[in-house]
Amino acid sequence: MTWLNDWLMKQIPSYKLALKHADPRTKDWFLLWTDPIPALTLAFIYLIIVTLGPRYMRHREAFHIPSWVLFTYNMSLVVLSVYMVEEIIVGMYRRNYNLLCQPLIVSNDENEMKITNALWLYYFSKAIEFIDTIFMVVRKRFTQITFLHVFHHSTMLLIWWVVMTWIPGGQAWFGPVFNSVVHAFMYAYYGLSVIPSLRSKLWWKRYITMFQLIQFVLIFIHTFHAIFTGCNYPLWGSWMLGGYMIIMLILFTNFYIHEYITRSNDTKRRKQQFDNKHKELHDELSTTKRSRQNGIAKKHE
Repeated sequence: MTWLNDWLMKQIPSYKLALKHADPRTKDWFLLWTDPIPALTLAFIYLIIVTLGPRYMRHREAFHIPSWVLFTYNMSLVVLSVYMVEEIIVGMYRRNYNLLCQPLIVSNDENEMKITNALWLYYFSKAIEFIDTIFMVVRKRFTQITFLHVFHHSTMLLIWWVVMTWIPGGQAWFGPVFNSVVHAFMYAYYGLSVIPSLRSKLWWKRYITMFQLIQFVLIFIHTFHAIFTGCNYPLWGSWMLGGYMIIMLILFTNFYIHEYITRSNDTKRRKQQFDNKHKELHDELSTTKRSRQNGIAKKHE
């Protein structure tokens, strides 16, 4: 235990009681419950970078990050995402998981641990993905650092610290599988987009956002189905994940509307205005030309 855990147990009796029910398998794992300081520190540093980074870079030249670095980073996350999906699915199949209602099983069974280890990798990947934002800051891509982006990245690490401390299994498999599938496509897109010859051929960016919305809907349905059918899984965990899905649905829906509907309509409107002005100018020139031709004709008469 660390000083923070000791302090929390002294100040918050319910936290001391909660730790008695934490999963003993993950007690000494990296970034987990015997020491919450590293996870909190990473989240704090991330928010500092997001807040102060753009101010620091505003009057400085953007850093040039080699394409091979961006490609390697993104494709590594693709490989990691595929690996996590494979590990969870194989473990579930061998343990004969109930897809709609899987209780939490605290066991050192080989396949149960395969799932739990994959869930820890998923948790740790949320820290790795902080690098996304660092790249945006140093490359001065400030418009990409939206409230949705910052909220999602910072909260996922903390939420999954809770999941991995108390409920690293059972129903918790569903979100990581779908989210990792989405991330495999998303990071593949980002990785391939650094290759100039491929940029114009990558047509699926809009559909990645749609896929993200679909995954949130599916996780929402899966979570609340477990709640209302009385699934033998910690109810507080289901409500935490379900509530987070509601927030994500609202934020991503707003992003989708702004990015692909409002902006698309604005673009069409500007194009229509440009076409109208071009037509008016063309008509005016044609009228002037005809007037001149008529004047010359009358002069010769």
